[in-house]
Amino acid sequence: MRLSDSHQPPILVEDNVPQPQPKRDELMVRVYTAGVTSKELLWYPTTHDKSGRKRNRAVPGHEFSGVIAAVGEETVGFEIGQEVYGMNDWFADGAMVEYCITQPTSVAPKPPHLTHVEAASVPIGALTAWQGLVDRAGLQAGEHVLVHRGAGAVGIFAIQLARFCGARVTATASGQNLGFVTGLGAEQVIDYRAARFEENVSGMVVVFDTIGGETLQRSWGCAQTWRKAYHDRGG
Repeated sequence: MRLSDSHQPPILVEDNVPQPQPKRDELMVRVYTAGVTSKELLWYPTTHDKSGRKRNRAVPGHEFSGVIAAVGEETVGFEIGQEVYGMNDWFADGAMVEYCITQPTSVAPKPPHLTHVEAASVPIGALTAWQGLVDRAGLQAGEHVLVHRGAGAVGIFAIQLARFCGARVTATASGQNLGFVTGLGAEQVIDYRAARFEENVSGMVVVFDTIGGETLQRSWGCAQTWRKAYHDRGG
């Protein structure tokens, strides 16, 4: 699938594309499942290359699961036929094709207990959660984090990563997902449709927000001593 350059906003169209070949330190993956982020078709890397030139007929979808189909020169650690999952460069053609190119540092062996559909849903959500909690907020054991939209594609990883770091977790979710989010490790889950979260939580050290707008503004008062906040604009 490619983007049509003749439509605004862009739409996906079926097309035949040449099979890529891996270069040095690259992998070619036969794609079994690919994911497309909803806003991806409008992002700068989808419409332009790294030098700023406009891209034509871009292939979207940068998270995938499949098997190694070919290995470039000097590429180590992977073999043909191995099941992997991961993502590839946002400025390159993505995974909405039969074969895609990626780098060894951007993929990992697919866990055998995950289906290809499940594995392909992991990379971007998990990476976003890690960047927010670990790289930017520097979450520490014993700290208390508020995760908005805890049942969302990023929130489910934010909750589990926070618990992995030894933090306490409060999350917001809809009523139908309260049990699910509790099962992910949240100590307290607030139904955002039934209660105002800012009236039920305090003392947060980190707020991980995947909603923005009014929700972000209402979150500032949830900390006694404000130190860190992360807003995922893509979520």
